[in-house]
Amino acid sequence: MTALFDLSGRTALVTGARRGIGLAMAEALAVAGADVVGVSARLEPDGSEVERRVRGAGRRFTGFRADLADRAAVRRLAHDVLALGPIDILVNNAGTIIRTPAADHTDDMWDRVIEVNLSGQFVLSREIGRTMTARGHGKIIFTASLLSFQGGVTVPGYAASKSGIAGLTKALANEWAAHGVNVNAIAPGYIATDNTRALRDDPERDRAILARIPAGRWGRPDDLGGVTVFLASAASDYVNGAVIPVDGGWLGR
Repeated sequence: MTALFDLSGRTALVTGARRGIGLAMAEALAVAGADVVGVSARLEPDGSEVERRVRGAGRRFTGFRADLADRAAVRRLAHDVLALGPIDILVNNAGTIIRTPAADHTDDMWDRVIEVNLSGQFVLSREIGRTMTARGHGKIIFTASLLSFQGGVTVPGYAASKSGIAGLTKALANEWAAHGVNVNAIAPGYIATDNTRALRDDPERDRAILARIPAGRWGRPDDLGGVTVFLASAASDYVNGAVIPVDGGWLGR
C-alpha cells in the first residue's frame, strides 16, 4: 500500500514554497521521495528554510524567484524550469490576500489579487500542463480556499480568485484527465499562517472562528501535507476535478 504514495523519481514544482502552507507541502513531497523545485517572489538564493527541509529529507532542491503578478515572468519561469527536465507534479500554491471593504477595494488591489491567485496560475498550468499531456501523465494541485465555497468578508478579490480556482480545477480536469493528467485542488480551512494573523490577533474573530471548527483548533500548515502527497501520487489516479476541504470540519458545521 505504501508504494501508492511513493514519489521517488518524481520532480515537483511548488509555488509559494518559502513559508507557510507551501513550505509544508514541499517538505511533505520531499519526504515522500520527490525532488522539489521551489518558487517564491522572495525566495533566498541560498540557505532558505525550504531548501534546508527538502535537502534534509535527502532530496534535490532547486529554487527560483518569480512574481506571479508578472505574466512574462511566469512564462520565463516555466521555460527555465522545464529546461532542467520534466515536471511531474505542479503545486499552484502561491497567493496573496488584501483585506479591504469592497467599496474601498481599488482597481489595483483587485488586479494584483486576480493576477497572482488566478491568471498567473492558469499561465503556469498551461505551460507545464502542455508538457504533461504530451508525456501522458502528471499531477496538478491548486490551493483553493474555504472562499471557493463562501464569500468571506472584506476580501472580494480573494473570494473571486479562489472561486475561480475551483472552476479552473474542474475545467482543466475535464480536458486533461483523458491524457493521464490529474487536476485537483485543496481547500485549506483556517490555517495559522501569516495570511490569517490579523484574524488570530482579533480576539472576537478568533473566538468566533474557533467556535465553528469542530476540531476545536486552527489548522497547521503540516495538516496539508498528507492530502498533498495523496493528490501527487498514484493513490489519486482516479481523482479528477475535486476540491478537497481540509478545514477541521468547518464546512460540515
